[in-house]
Amino acid sequence: MRLHHALSALGATTLVATPTGAMDFLARLHLEFLLDPLDLGLRHIVLTGEIASKRTLGHLAGEFDAEVHEVYSSPFSGGALAWRASEDEPLTPLADGLLRPAALGKDELLPEAAGAAELVITPAGHSTLGDAVLRTGQVVRVPADGPGPPDGASAASRADGIPAPAHTVGDHVLVRGVWLSLPRIGRTLAKIDGVARWELGVTRQGTLDAAVLTVTFNRPSLVGNPMWRSRLQESMRALTPITLKVEIAPEVAETSSPGMVSDLRGHHLGRDRALVS
Repeated sequence: MRLHHALSALGATTLVATPTGAMDFLARLHLEFLLDPLDLGLRHIVLTGEIASKRTLGHLAGEFDAEVHEVYSSPFSGGALAWRASEDEPLTPLADGLLRPAALGKDELLPEAAGAAELVITPAGHSTLGDAVLRTGQVVRVPADGPGPPDGASAASRADGIPAPAHTVGDHVLVRGVWLSLPRIGRTLAKIDGVARWELGVTRQGTLDAAVLTVTFNRPSLVGNPMWRSRLQESMRALTPITLKVEIAPEVAETSSPGMVSDLRGHHLGRDRALVS
């Protein structure tokens, strides 16, 4: 309601939001507040920060009668790097050579190869870093005929078009527009006595992502201990603004093992790039 009031009071014509945030706002307008989205008078919706679910752009455009664009933002600075007007189109970089597909398992650009590739930001996007190439942790599926928009587009756009990210890879997982650092979670849990294993589960059953951290202890006395559960919850609150629900596994594990990710959205491909195809 605060967002609805702000849009109405300001007479705003543009909404910038994450894809799930915009979809959740729309669902609440319909189901909770019984308000007509058209009454807001939005003319533009800009989506950024997440991997959008299928048909999100078209659905929002129809419900709000607005132009919907998706902006690809840098995971390092949050600045806009590319955009597209529909999910059937590729990304159009804001500058030539700004984004390139690269091999997942080695530092090698892939100008022509098809298959899974990681988006990298080239020196054109951060001149102060010299010839460094920054891996974004976001994976695209390069079609067999190489990057570029569908047939019928201009030659210039075919040369510059890049598929939009469909997955993530590496030690960071994208949840509700925020990158969660898996090494930071591991280091934080390592300071809590008795933690043997943990698994981060991410789902998108409705309009928003939900993240659950399941912790396995190494001795039975800790499983039902409210103090240890509280320590886990407080440590996660200090780690990220995203709400991580903490659950305790009923069984114990005598040996420790690295943290795992279970992404039921199908977004995160794995922590080890060399094992992802």
